[in-house]
Amino acid sequence: MATVFRWLIRIASGLIFLIVAAFILTYYFASRSLPDYDQTLRVAGISAPVEIVRDNADVPHIFGETDDDVFYALGLAHAQDRLWQMTMLRRTAQGRLSELFGRRTVALDSLIRRLALYPLAQSSVDALDARTQSALRAYSAGVNAWIGQVNDGARGRGAPEMWLFNHAIAPWQPADSVAIIKLMALQLSSHLEEEVMRARTSLILNDDDRLNDILPTAPGDGIAALPGYASLMPGVPRYAPNTRMAFDPMSPVVPRAHAGASNAWAAGPSRSATGSTLLANDPHLGLTAPSIWYLARVELEAGGVIGGTIPGVPVVMVGRSDALGWGITSSYLDDQDVYIEEVNPSDASQYRTPDGWADFETRDSIIRIKDAPSVTLQLQWTENGPVLPPDQYDLGTIRPPGHVTALGWTALSDADTTIQAAMNLMRARTVEEGIAAAEDYVAPSQMLTLADRNSVGLKLIGHVPNRDADHVTKGRLPHFGYLPQNRWDGRRPYAENPEWIDPVGGIVGNTNNKVVDAPFPGHVSFMWGDSQRIHRWRRLMQAREVHTRDSFIEVQSDTVSHTARSILPLIGADLWFTGEAAPDGTPEKRRQDALSLLAEWNGEMNEHLPEPLIYSAWLRALQDRLIRDELGPLAREFTHVEPLFIDRVYRDTAGASVWCDVLQSAPVETCSDIARMALDDALIWIDETYGGALESLRWGDAHEATHDHPVLGEAPVLSWFVNIRQSTSGGDNTLMRGRTSGAPGAPFRNVHAAAYRGVYDFADPDSSVFIISTGQSGHPLSRHYDDLGDLWRRGEYIPMSLDPALARGGAVGVTVLEPVQD
Repeated sequence: MATVFRWLIRIASGLIFLIVAAFILTYYFASRSLPDYDQTLRVAGISAPVEIVRDNADVPHIFGETDDDVFYALGLAHAQDRLWQMTMLRRTAQGRLSELFGRRTVALDSLIRRLALYPLAQSSVDALDARTQSALRAYSAGVNAWIGQVNDGARGRGAPEMWLFNHAIAPWQPADSVAIIKLMALQLSSHLEEEVMRARTSLILNDDDRLNDILPTAPGDGIAALPGYASLMPGVPRYAPNTRMAFDPMSPVVPRAHAGASNAWAAGPSRSATGSTLLANDPHLGLTAPSIWYLARVELEAGGVIGGTIPGVPVVMVGRSDALGWGITSSYLDDQDVYIEEVNPSDASQYRTPDGWADFETRDSIIRIKDAPSVTLQLQWTENGPVLPPDQYDLGTIRPPGHVTALGWTALSDADTTIQAAMNLMRARTVEEGIAAAEDYVAPSQMLTLADRNSVGLKLIGHVPNRDADHVTKGRLPHFGYLPQNRWDGRRPYAENPEWIDPVGGIVGNTNNKVVDAPFPGHVSFMWGDSQRIHRWRRLMQAREVHTRDSFIEVQSDTVSHTARSILPLIGADLWFTGEAAPDGTPEKRRQDALSLLAEWNGEMNEHLPEPLIYSAWLRALQDRLIRDELGPLAREFTHVEPLFIDRVYRDTAGASVWCDVLQSAPVETCSDIARMALDDALIWIDETYGGALESLRWGDAHEATHDHPVLGEAPVLSWFVNIRQSTSGGDNTLMRGRTSGAPGAPFRNVHAAAYRGVYDFADPDSSVFIISTGQSGHPLSRHYDDLGDLWRRGEYIPMSLDPALARGGAVGVTVLEPVQD
């Protein structure tokens, strides 16, 4: 027995030794790719020495003799900290993920190849001016210099992920940067999905009023009634199962509920306590680890520029110089149309046009797949755009027999000068110069908020399709591509894009809200990204005669829900304080307790409170009860509460209270009945999920920010090291927006938020502040992987100064690049 015991001890000790040795070895190889920020590198491609001074938050401040030298160093800094992220963005834009991840990403690669993002980016490089091309070449050389350092200096393959997915890193090219911007356009676009959803819902409801209830137009002047989709497309089944591929964290195609969102506003001198201007901006994107944003300062010949960059792209997308600040918000411009193209029944290589049958433009594309045979795609294009397969975007559910679907989209330009516009914006000095620089902007369309020292402005930028006034569906539903009135006729003049400069009220701003009320085709969009936050923003802006940097920070961090304040009195009108106190332990008592909590609540979506969770669960259960019997399985696609729908139902707008009656039951249910039953449903779900007393619930436990690694986020063990989770305040409709997932298992997780926040004060520009959601480094072993996350969670910031002395005073390292002498 003693011998057995000794051998067990030896075996256990051996296993422990092997585990510890494996851990040490793994740490050693992974840590080899941590960059040394305090070194001198001799590199080819620069004209004079360049300094990269990293402040105590790891923000690089880059100083060089020429702009090209500065962009070179920015490329090297991006690659030092985010090489894996950059290569993944490039592979995604090229449709080459399957070379690393096998069959998992074939459908995604297929979509990207059909859209031809990368070939269009390659063609677009030739359309850029000489200065922009030179900057892109310099940036690419900087990225490649670091790749060379990795290859020559045994730097752990450049990133820990490279040990798991080893593949040669191709040299960076100017087209790679242009392609990443096109990829961002794909992520921020949602009109394709909205058209498909409207068509599918129209097939089921067949009632314009009910369709406008569940897919409401933003408040404002009405529009002419549209034809039902069934009358437009005979032969499409009324109920069709989903045909799209399952969502993958690596996909740039996000659910329509997670399309682009943002806040930005600016105050002119008359509304600023300092006598100069103020600007705040917080663009919203899906949360990831690391963040899509990377803070940087570049000292150009025109002056210093500081703000948020996207790794792989050599421009400050949001930020400021000493003279001008700029912020962006998704405009929700309708820049996509779904075309139903009729295929020649006698020749499948042709489709119908206004002039008769024409050949599809076709070419083959080979997708190489890890551990599997390659797949050859036949790509097809029509005059309207690329043909997309039925398993993408649920297009198979709305396509009549004998037809294919094609996409018209402004981002599918082979002369895309968006990056040129961003380059020129960094050099602009006034609001007028900033607006002029943005004329070259193609996609994704944005609302550009600007502030110089004396003026503020707001301009819609990006190409606006020029639609025919007789368009059959006004771009709201898929339509036949052969009808000439449905086709685009170029784009509308930039000068006609909505614009506001120094308005009388002294403040401009956008929360993705409806900005114009013009008739079609000058309407911009029928679908807008916000109908709620704008009310809270307007109230806070008008609550003060003048604003300061700190008041702008307060607004940016505001977590009060206008939606909760306006909806709860409607749905609970007949439930508050009714009847005697119920016995303890009964469902009635729990309902009364919940209503008592909500009655005293001010609508603040604070992470430490129980009321936000009760309210959110109630509304989610309420919408589900209202729509499930009418929409059937399609109800699952409505993953988020539409406040305008609830408002219409409980105000009985255009007879909308009919949604409250359950079709399959004999009694006629009232809206109060449905509200009561939905509250009971919500409380049962809360008890099953979280348990305990209602008073002890925390919204932050449900509304956890999920900064997940796109590739390793679901990997056992590794996910503990690469994912970042945080309890957060806010919600779907607060200014500090934390868009929830809507997923059945964890519907209230915060998955889409302001990964960048900045507030700029032009009375004292160096008092400006900014922050990102994780940290600067993409390396999980770096202390800068998540060091900014807690500040971000609490609504705090770091200094955003252009003073070189401040950067040097707290520097964590200075990298000097010296040119190699010939």
